[in-house]
Amino acid sequence: MAATTRLDWLAPLLLRLVFGYFWAETGWAKLVNHAGFAERFANWGVPFPDLSATLSGATDLVGGVLLMLGLMTRLTTLPMIFNMVIALALVVLPSISMLDDFVELNEVLYILVLFWLFMAGPGRASLDHLILKRMTRAG
Repeated sequence: MAATTRLDWLAPLLLRLVFGYFWAETGWAKLVNHAGFAERFANWGVPFPDLSATLSGATDLVGGVLLMLGLMTRLTTLPMIFNMVIALALVVLPSISMLDDFVELNEVLYILVLFWLFMAGPGRASLDHLILKRMTRAG
């Protein structure tokens, strides 16, 4: 038990690094291939597809980088959750009819991981923790 307590920083760090990289890469792809993603958004019926593709890509890219750094983690998760809820509502849910299908959706898992980060925070191996520690010492 003592080893897991000493290493309690490791799981949130690994989660943030891998999950953040996934989002940064996704955002970069949306921004680099903006025209293609805007067209996909239009085909899905997303309002203002050009603007929505830009905002979605920027949210993913910036959010992913901030998650990897553990910087403004809780605040960062909110627009990312919003992004996923919109994707879920407009794109995915219309084709879902059973609970089994719903719980197997990637978007549901993404929302839950982001919600966990919002509630639990980034862990000790993060810029958020370092900043809070320095502010506590200074104040």
